[in-house]
Amino acid sequence: MSTAATGTTTPDTTGTSMPAEWEQHALTWMGFPPPNETFGEEGGADLERARVAWSRVAAAVVAHEPVRMLVRPEDVGAARELLDPRVQLEQVGLDDSWLRDTGPTFVRGRGGLQAVDWTFNGWGAQSWAAWDQDRLLGAHVASLAGVPVASSPLVTEGGGFHVDGDGTVLLTETVQLDPARNPGWTREQVEAEVHRHLGTTTAIWLPRGLTADYGEFGTRGHVDIVATFSRPGAVLVHTQTDPGHPDHEVSQEVLELLRTATDARGRRLEVTELLAPKTTEVDGELVDFSYVNHYVANGVVVLCGFADDRDEAAAQVLSRAYPGREVELVDARDVFAFGGGIHCITQQQPA
Repeated sequence: MSTAATGTTTPDTTGTSMPAEWEQHALTWMGFPPPNETFGEEGGADLERARVAWSRVAAAVVAHEPVRMLVRPEDVGAARELLDPRVQLEQVGLDDSWLRDTGPTFVRGRGGLQAVDWTFNGWGAQSWAAWDQDRLLGAHVASLAGVPVASSPLVTEGGGFHVDGDGTVLLTETVQLDPARNPGWTREQVEAEVHRHLGTTTAIWLPRGLTADYGEFGTRGHVDIVATFSRPGAVLVHTQTDPGHPDHEVSQEVLELLRTATDARGRRLEVTELLAPKTTEVDGELVDFSYVNHYVANGVVVLCGFADDRDEAAAQVLSRAYPGREVELVDARDVFAFGGGIHCITQQQPA
C-alpha cells in the first residue's frame, strides 16, 4: 500500500499518441467511492451500494489484469473488506470516484509512457460537485505510475472522448465547447489541444449526448455512452428504436453523422447499432442505460448489464466486435444510479 505524492516532470508532447483501449494494458486504475453529495454519508445504504458495485467491476477486471484502486486512508478498511485481495490499494484524497474523468489519460511519447493531466472542474462546475482533491489526481496517478505528466488547460474528462488509435477522435459539442468548461474556446482551438496531446489528426464531433445525461448528475454529453470505436474504421452506436423516446432522435442524428463521416485515414466508418436496453426509466426517472459504456481490458470486455432482455444480445454484438475476447456482463444498475457506467469508473494504463 502506498501514498501518492505530487511532483512530476513535463515531457515533450511532440509525437505523442493515445493507444486504443483494446491495445494491451499494464493495468487499470479505479477509485473507491468516498462519502459525498452523490454517494451519501458514511455508513449509509447508498454508499454501501456504490462500493459493492465498484468492487464487482474491479473483480471482473482484476481477473484479467492488475487493478490499482485509489482509496482515502480512512476508507482502507472498508475497501479491503469488499475488494478482491488482488486489487492494490493506493491511499490518496478523493472527492469522487469516476477515474475515467478525474484520472490522467496515458499516451505514448518519444521517451515512453506519459500522462496527460486535463483540467478538471467538476464536469463544468456542477453545483453538487467538489473537485479540490480530484483536480490533483492526474498528477497523483502519474506519480504513482512513475511517468512524466503534461498539463493541459483544456477542461475535459476521459469520458468525453474516444480514440481509434489510428488518428481519429470522437468529441461532443456540449462537452468540450461547454461555456462552463471552456468559455471562449473555438472548435479549432479544442481540436488543436486534443490533437497535440492524443496524437490524433481528425476530430469527429457529435452534436450532443443522451438525454438523461443532461439531468442533475449528468455530464452534459459524454461520448462514452453514445458511441465508441471497436477497431480503426468501425464504431458501435447506442441506438434507441422507440420513436417516442427522446433518445430516438439523438441516436438517429448520431448514426447519420457517423455513416457519412470519414476517419483520419480517409475510411468511411463501418457503423454497428448497439440497441438500447428496454429499460428506459427507474422509479419514474429517465435513465441513460447504455451498452456502449463497456470497458475493454486484456482478454475481456466488461459489459454493463441491466437485468434487461437485451443484455445477451448486446453481449453477442460485442463478441463479434472484439473477437478473441471474453464478454463478461456485470450488473451496472447501481453504477448508473450514481451518474455513470463501467467505462466511467475505469482508466487504462497501456503496456
